Amino acid sequence: MRRIRLLSLLRLPTSVILPATCLLLAFAASCSIIVGPMAISFSDIWQVILPGQQKVAPHIELIIQQVRLPRTLLCIAIGAVLALCGAVMQGLFRNPLADPGIIGVAGGASLGAALAIVLFGSLAASFPLLLTLGTVPVFAFAGGAITTWIVYFLGTDKTGTSVTVMLLAGVAIGALSGAALGLLNFHADDQALRDLSLWTMGSLAGATWPGITLSFVTLATLFWLFTRQANALNALLLGESEAQHLGVNVQALKRLLVLLCAAGVGVAVSLSGVIGFIGLIVPHLGRMLTGPNHKTLLPLSALLGALILLIADMLARVVAAPAELPVGIITALLGAPFFIVLLTKQRGRLQ
Repeated sequence: MRRIRLLSLLRLPTSVILPATCLLLAFAASCSIIVGPMAISFSDIWQVILPGQQKVAPHIELIIQQVRLPRTLLCIAIGAVLALCGAVMQGLFRNPLADPGIIGVAGGASLGAALAIVLFGSLAASFPLLLTLGTVPVFAFAGGAITTWIVYFLGTDKTGTSVTVMLLAGVAIGALSGAALGLLNFHADDQALRDLSLWTMGSLAGATWPGITLSFVTLATLFWLFTRQANALNALLLGESEAQHLGVNVQALKRLLVLLCAAGVGVAVSLSGVIGFIGLIVPHLGRMLTGPNHKTLLPLSALLGALILLIADMLARVVAAPAELPVGIITALLGAPFFIVLLTKQRGRLQ
C-alpha cells in the first residue's frame, strides 16, 4: 500500500511531463552535438543549423553537418523506436519483463542482419545503399519476425500466453542466434569480421542520411499505428477474455503488434547494431511518471527512449576518451542491474 501511494505521488500530469521531456530531449540533443574531441559551442550549432547566421569555420561546419548532427538524429529515432516496441510488448504480454531483447526478437534480427552483412558486404563499396536501405533491414525484419513467431508459438496454448515459457524460449532463441553469429564470424573475411564485431556491440557512429530517413519513417509509422491501438492495449491489461468481451480481436491484435515490433526492431538493429535494455527500462520509467494508460505511455516512452539513448551515447564518447566505447556496452551496464532488480521483484509472479 505504501509503495502504491509513493508511485501515485511520482506521477505527473501529462500536460507537464510531456513538454518537460521534450525540453530535456532538445537540450540533450544540443549537448550531443557538442560532446566530442573537437570543441564546439552552442552558438556554433545555431550558426550552422539556422539560415542567415554568421558562418563558422569550415571544419566545424563539416563536423556538425556530416558527423554529429546525423549521429544525434539517428540516436533519437533508434531510441524512440526501441522504447515504443518495448512498451507495446510489455502491454501485449502483460508482463514487465517482456522486451525485444529478452524474448529473442533482437537476437533473430541480429542474425538476419549479420547474414546480410556477410553475404552482401563485398558489394557495399559499389552499392552503398544496398546494405543501408536494402538487404540488411529486410534480413533483420525477417529474422526478427521468424523468431517472434517461434517464441509466440511456443509460449501460447489454449489457456493463453505463458510468460515463463516465453522467456525460456527467448533464452533458447538468443543462444541459437549467438551460436549462428559465431559461425558467421568464423567464416567471414577480415572486413566482414571487423564490421560484425563493431556492429554486434552497437554503435551510432556510422549514421548516414538515408539511414536517418529510414529510421524516422519507421518511427512515424510505428507511432501512428501503435497509438491507434492504445485503447485495445489498455483493454488487454485487464486480461485476454475481458478484452474480448470489450470487443477487441485479441488474436488479430497480437499478430499485428508482434509483426510491427519485429519490423521496428529489425530496422533499429540493421542501422545501429545490437542496443539492449532500452525497451525494458523506458516503459517502467514512463509508467512511474504517468501511469499505465498507453495513450500517454507510448508518446512518453518514445521521448524517454530517445533521451536515454542520447545520454548513453554521450557517455560512450567521453568515458574512454579519446577512444569511443560502443553504446551497446553502456546500455547493458545501465540496464542489466535494473533487470536484475526487476526480476527479483517479479519472482513470485513467474512461479
